[in-house]
Amino acid sequence: QVRVVESGGGAVENGGSLRLSCAASGGTFKLDPMGWFRRPPGKDLEFVAAIIESGQYQYYKESVTGRFTISRDNDKDTVWLDLDSLELDDTGVYYCQILNNYGDYEPHDYDHWGQGTQVTVSS
Repeated sequence: QVRVVESGGGAVENGGSLRLSCAASGGTFKLDPMGWFRRPPGKDLEFVAAIIESGQYQYYKESVTGRFTISRDNDKDTVWLDLDSLELDDTGVYYCQILNNYGDYEPHDYDHWGQGTQVTVSS
């Protein structure tokens, strides 16, 4: 059974940085496109970033482009999300997900989620 475990969240001030990690197990990580999603307080899940199997291409939600960087290491079955220049609106629980395909960024297409990691940005 495929499992992902997110970590690295925390509380930071506006403009701060964090690195989120997602460790995958039980699947074929190097064959899977991966994504990060988040749930802002009181709102629905939303797509944040995606990376194809090889790591060569990435895609981002417009509001995080230039501030967040997704990367992966297929030898370690791990994907990261570097969050820089954090803003108040980046607050939320962040989840990683094995994508059905590179391009399927609709959160409701996925039934199973990890526990997520909380990111809180304060002024």
